[in-house]
Amino acid sequence: MATPGKPKRIGILTAGGDCPGINAAIRGVGKTAILEYGMEVIGISSGFLGLINQEYVQLDENQLSGILTLGGTILGTSRENPFKKSAAFNSIDKPKLIKKHYEEMGLDALVCIGGNGTQRTASLLAEEGLNIIGIPKTIDNDVWGTDVTFGFDSALWIAVEAIDRLHTTANSHKRIMVIEVMGHHAGWLALYSGMAGGGDVILMPEIEYDIDIVAKYLKKRAVNKKPYSIVVIAEGISCPKGQKPGHYIAQEISNRTGLETRETILGYIQRGGSPSPMDRVLATRYGAYAVELIAEGRFGMMVSSRNDSIMAVPLKEVGGKLRTVPLDHALIEKANRMGVCFGNCKV
Repeated sequence: MATPGKPKRIGILTAGGDCPGINAAIRGVGKTAILEYGMEVIGISSGFLGLINQEYVQLDENQLSGILTLGGTILGTSRENPFKKSAAFNSIDKPKLIKKHYEEMGLDALVCIGGNGTQRTASLLAEEGLNIIGIPKTIDNDVWGTDVTFGFDSALWIAVEAIDRLHTTANSHKRIMVIEVMGHHAGWLALYSGMAGGGDVILMPEIEYDIDIVAKYLKKRAVNKKPYSIVVIAEGISCPKGQKPGHYIAQEISNRTGLETRETILGYIQRGGSPSPMDRVLATRYGAYAVELIAEGRFGMMVSSRNDSIMAVPLKEVGGKLRTVPLDHALIEKANRMGVCFGNCKV
């Protein structure tokens, strides 16, 4: 509990993979806390690892200026899971240590910016008695409880630009181009980039595909004088053990059709660089609302977006869940009507 008359002291950490928009969220939290509520803001280094090692710095308004457009995170990040045993800390009770350091730092609340794993950890720390607010970020867009995570729009722009560029080389050489995008076990990035980039085939984890159907579909396009084809696949689609999805799909298409096929794996380029304008706005809104929740004493919550309204959902309802693309999603229906193949189409 905060001491009466004493400014609230809040901590911010960023955990898990980096993505565009994290610094915008840090700025949204920090500036709102300092300028509107007169709070003290503590930046914790390297995710939950910073809480374990007590690595932190007090942030002032000047340190929060000029970071809106920056990619990555000024606080650093790590994938340290305090509820998972690790050789680095041997028999140390990490949650107990985090709670001890949280109290020694004089924190009244802790904002955890991260994806699924981070929100799960945040929920468990809330159960340990810490005042926690979660902010969802990931290019995968797979955090349950929100319509969208910041980072997704930026990654989508990068993926679509790459697909646009591959259209020209595919057309020049009359090739089939296979583009593998990120997304973990969810197909949001593949679906949206595939549609925005004019993909002829879109393969995603939620829809079981038949490689024979894919090959027949592409062969039919060639027979019908379509000079080239674009195949967009999610990194999480099923493929034989030990095979990389992009390489596997390209090889199978080539073997089954006899058509020249090349693969491009976009990889980490999708997570880097400056955030899109939409992600800057969304991350800022998330950050500002997180501070409102703290000011109101509404802890154990994750900031979310529903129908473009910013609200909060209980962390205990978020942790451990995955938001995948529903099979009745309107974009899948529209794509099917336009002749896009999801690996299960009629040929």
